[in-house]
Amino acid sequence: MGSADRPRQGRVSVYEVFRQERKGQAFQHAGSLEAPNDAFAEEYAREFYGRRQESEALWVVPRSAVHEIDDFVDELERNYHRVDGYSLKAKLKEARERAGTSARGDG
Repeated sequence: MGSADRPRQGRVSVYEVFRQERKGQAFQHAGSLEAPNDAFAEEYAREFYGRRQESEALWVVPRSAVHEIDDFVDELERNYHRVDGYSLKAKLKEARERAGTSARGDG
């Protein structure tokens, strides 16, 4: 057993587990687990998410390796996450006004 495989005394890390249910499908977050090292995390993940053949494949990643991206630049000020964030009607009205035409029957 190499030094990298030995559990660190009293120290555990959190790992995120992603599973693929069937070949060709996207991986989905399955859960989190605590383990003293990568080898233990892999075995825990196999036991928790693979023993009943509910997973085709697993990804086990230390939480510290997962980076959050939360600053998205939206130069056109479109918000696709909100239903009212990207109003086609408003965009068409603006385009017509710039073109110098107006839509008849537009309310």
